[in-house]
Amino acid sequence: MNENEILALLKKYQEGTLSNEDKDKVDAWYLHKASNSNLQLNEYELEDSYEYLKAKLPLKQETKVIRIWPRVAVAASIAVLLGTGIFYFTKPKEQIPQVAEKPQEIAPGGNRGILTLSNGKQIVLADISAKDTIAKEGEEDEVTIKMGANGVITYIINPKADASKADANLFNTLSTPTGGQYNIVLADGTKVYLNAVSSIKYPTQFNGDQRIVELDGEAYFEVAKNKNKPFIVKSGDQDIEVLGTHFNVHAYDNESVVKTTLLEGSVAVSYKNQKAILKPGQQSNVSDKFNKITIKQVDTEAAIAWKNGRFKFDNADLKTVMRQLERWYGIKVEYRGDVSDVRFNGGTFMNKNLSEVLKVLELSNIKFKVEGKTIIVYP
Repeated sequence: MNENEILALLKKYQEGTLSNEDKDKVDAWYLHKASNSNLQLNEYELEDSYEYLKAKLPLKQETKVIRIWPRVAVAASIAVLLGTGIFYFTKPKEQIPQVAEKPQEIAPGGNRGILTLSNGKQIVLADISAKDTIAKEGEEDEVTIKMGANGVITYIINPKADASKADANLFNTLSTPTGGQYNIVLADGTKVYLNAVSSIKYPTQFNGDQRIVELDGEAYFEVAKNKNKPFIVKSGDQDIEVLGTHFNVHAYDNESVVKTTLLEGSVAVSYKNQKAILKPGQQSNVSDKFNKITIKQVDTEAAIAWKNGRFKFDNADLKTVMRQLERWYGIKVEYRGDVSDVRFNGGTFMNKNLSEVLKVLELSNIKFKVEGKTIIVYP
């Protein structure tokens, strides 16, 4: 807690509005300072000095006296959660500031992406202002690439352009770095949400009898309906064919399984001469290890939690969870011991610093040690 937070709590104490939770925070603050001071106090001296501290403060005294030491275990555990910052340990007639070194926080990712045009030019999208024209594609500028007010890339086809002369071989690639996500609306109106460390290659306009894109990594698709022109997503040896629906594809190179999760409509998944039709709520898994398509019912909210700014774990193993954190926080993970049987349920928001996410995971009796950008995991 910092100075302002402590003063706010002490003011509540003076007004008699301090909750039990806040009281534990004050107790924990005091114990933290006392246990880290140069004074060697036993438990009774600690309690006496605490009462002395309260007597010197202009605070309203409670009618009910609660002895602090029976609550030391609770208060000490809260002290661990409070983190470090500026603290004050009050001595008679003076206040001596003590500054504790705060470990460097690892911040979450954000809206970051790189657009590669058909001529090979790369555009860092963070450098583009909202509503700006990013580029024009085609010999006669048939397609205009713009950035909307919400930071989404859109492709606008010139209605006066001669479609018969349009170059069908113009492809763009949108890619995201570690800790980056980006959204795009393709020329047919299909919305694509691209997760971290991913890329999608697509034509600047769909002129043939199919709409084909190539994905590496993870993306959520809201495909514009067109019964006469199927939309196909290629990921390695897997093809997904749809006419218009919502689904998520998880196809990272460092993951052993390619997962396709359907939210509405239907999709056809093809893999090595096999084909399967998914229904809403189902997920297909393909893997070179098993060489077949398997289908199961899943929690679709967990599959697309990343799109909604959350980590959500549905019986996820530890290494799968940590790979998500590696892609989002740009960290490296090392394991000390066997963690193969550790699984997680629950989640948290992706806009949290890494330390806050690790606290959630530690509830499953896993320990983490942070050394710069390396996270060491202990069972």
